[in-house]
Amino acid sequence: MQAGEGDQGVRPALTFIHGIGGARDPETERGSWLEALAVGARKAGHSSKASALEQNSFTDTAFAYYGDLFYRPHAQGGTAPRVEAGEAGEDEVLRQFLEEVIDTQLPACLGEDERRVMQHARSELTATRQAQGSGDLVRRLVNVCATLLSLPGIRRGGQWASGRIMAGNLAQVTRYLARAEPDDDGRMLDERVRDRIRGFLDENRPTVVIAHSLGSVVALEALHQHRGPIPLLVTVGSPIGMRTVVRPRLRPQPPATPDCVERWLNYWDRDDIIAPRPWLERDVLPNTAGCLPVSDRVDSDGIWVHTATKYLAQASVAGPVMEALCLAAERPSA
Repeated sequence: MQAGEGDQGVRPALTFIHGIGGARDPETERGSWLEALAVGARKAGHSSKASALEQNSFTDTAFAYYGDLFYRPHAQGGTAPRVEAGEAGEDEVLRQFLEEVIDTQLPACLGEDERRVMQHARSELTATRQAQGSGDLVRRLVNVCATLLSLPGIRRGGQWASGRIMAGNLAQVTRYLARAEPDDDGRMLDERVRDRIRGFLDENRPTVVIAHSLGSVVALEALHQHRGPIPLLVTVGSPIGMRTVVRPRLRPQPPATPDCVERWLNYWDRDDIIAPRPWLERDVLPNTAGCLPVSDRVDSDGIWVHTATKYLAQASVAGPVMEALCLAAERPSA
């Protein structure tokens, strides 16, 4: 029996996987992402399904929250981000991360103010390379982030209140890839994050996955351990293609599309500084079925374009998501 024949059809699942950032309320975030996706769906001509999506009558939607795993429960304030001397060269990796972002974005800077800020930040990173001691390196990296916060887009977007908060959020990428920070059971931070994500994936029915920023890295690795069907993986603002810091540290190597993924669409915005190398099909191998990521550019309005909801409100992003969900609903039930 197929969807629409009584109540026994497949009810598709939709899982959102977030990226870097501070503490957030999963239910509020789920609502915001759904609202943005519905806006894009209406632009793409899916008005009736968009309304059903917002009312949760079309699909079961989950916001896979893992951000709390990056916070120290006994820190002052309870949720302070870790911006301190890291383990196994994490701070140097963060320096390399910032360096790749700046070196990739600098040639594309159109405004004089933007170019001036980027060049200043680049000079600070050059000096940071000679920093003596991890504590000194951390202070210099915070200063670099404070300089980047003066970029018009980041400053007016209000994403980060200080260089320290920005550095702490960006360090979540390098901390995940460091494969360190064991818990009392010896499970490393990255393993705990993937375990959390897999808890939101249903192996008994098709699931459309939308992953943002660091979430795209987590999704890529977690889906290699998933056995349920993923008719569509959507990545937005992804750093997977960063060849200095991210790509060489992905697991497994060489990076490849997970076998459970049937289609992979990757979206990037020219003004998104976190996705400096957006053509993932150049850096990821196909899976056994020949599936490769297909990258496409979007142009978002506003100041800070890295936000997931900016991407989801695009018709070119939401349209394929709605089509995949509709097709998933037509699959025979198990």
